[in-house]
Amino acid sequence: MYDPAQLRTFLAVSQTLSFTQAADRLGVRQSTVSQQVRKLEAAVGRQLFARDTHGVELTEDGEAMLGFARSILEANERAASWFRGTRLRGRLRFGASEDFVVTRLPEILEGFRRDHPEVDLELTVELSGTLHERLEAGKLDLVLAKRSEDRPGGQLVWRDRLVWIGAERLRLDPDRPLPLIVFPPPGLTRARALDVLERHGRSWRIVCTSGSLNGLVAAARAGLGVMAHTHGLIPPGLAPVPERAGLPDLGPVDFVLLYGRRRREDASHAAAERLAATILAGPVPRSERFRAEDRYI
Repeated sequence: MYDPAQLRTFLAVSQTLSFTQAADRLGVRQSTVSQQVRKLEAAVGRQLFARDTHGVELTEDGEAMLGFARSILEANERAASWFRGTRLRGRLRFGASEDFVVTRLPEILEGFRRDHPEVDLELTVELSGTLHERLEAGKLDLVLAKRSEDRPGGQLVWRDRLVWIGAERLRLDPDRPLPLIVFPPPGLTRARALDVLERHGRSWRIVCTSGSLNGLVAAARAGLGVMAHTHGLIPPGLAPVPERAGLPDLGPVDFVLLYGRRRREDASHAAAERLAATILAGPVPRSERFRAEDRYI
């Protein structure tokens, strides 16, 4: 029998690839996270993480444990719900950013609907900036979106980095303004891209604006220009712009869960907490997120 607390800690580290960030998510000390991982590794008799001064990554056995841990925790939750004799009900207004919707979200929502058929789930897909605004206006109960620099809260789901992407055949002229493909305001990636270019003195011009990710991707695939995008969620047919192009670094991006203002006793809050737990237990996009300060302690 594997300790559910240790499995949840393992999942948090595997999703963030950071003992520091996992501790922040779980609300415990980093030493506690390290201790839980050591105990789980002792229980399975295998090393689950490779860690050194450069960062943290899953071993082959760690990748295998991912599926087992999710299955064990899901079965544990179903059993607990059955014997508690309680079924989630009510209306849940959930908002998610479009770049996540086209990747992992359909699988997550399918499982949630199967396990909680009496929850009236309403999905809103929007720009992260718009989702933040709707949450603050009381129009959403739970949001999965990029963390805004002027709204620093939220429960970390995973950390990635923003990169410039475009068609592989695209060639950029350093003597001409950079052709940009962007979301309209209040898109957070748009704001980051324009701010970074301004700070580095790189001229630019907008060649395509669309509120739909599919529209931006179509323009990028056609070779109209470049767009800022999450590294772990790069759409098929596009690739990171090579470093030799000399474009400035866009920095990290956090995807977070944020709750609405409803009271904890409301049915929607219980449903929001359950969906949040499902998202946190699920797989996240893989990217190059390793940092020296996140080494194993």
